[in-house]
Amino acid sequence: MTDARFEDGDEGPLRLIAREAADLPVLSALVQDAVFPSGEMRFDRRARQFAVLVNRFRWEDREAAQAAGRGFERVRSLMVVRDVLGVRSSGIDRKEADTIYSLLSIAFIENAEGSGTLTLTLAGDGAIALEVEALDITLDDVTRPYLAPSRKAPDHGQ
Repeated sequence: MTDARFEDGDEGPLRLIAREAADLPVLSALVQDAVFPSGEMRFDRRARQFAVLVNRFRWEDREAAQAAGRGFERVRSLMVVRDVLGVRSSGIDRKEADTIYSLLSIAFIENAEGSGTLTLTLAGDGAIALEVEALDITLDDVTRPYLAPSRKAPDHGQ
């Protein structure tokens, strides 16, 4: 009998939780270059919840795909932010539900006692600022991975 190896594991959907600022760099890196239409964002004021359904590039699979000579993948992921007190945005036309946005990063500026502003920075000078009572974000893959339509990994000229 031999020990199990990581490579033998069955890769499952990504499920992450961020409840403090130190958790955000990993979550932000995994949603970098996620794309979504404006119509896939929702703010439920009564539930104090903001949700966005994104098409996330699978950064965690990039090296394996490249090494195996197979195509890069994307996956549909649901990002939910709870304890949202208010939402502001710039560079977004909510009347155009088909406009596609690209998420570049997520940052948190903490105020007193854990409250603060969570900022989703979008390509093209767009941004969504969420005033939160406490940091509480989940990111869940909700579909199987699919071949990225561009067949390329996002490139930032690095």
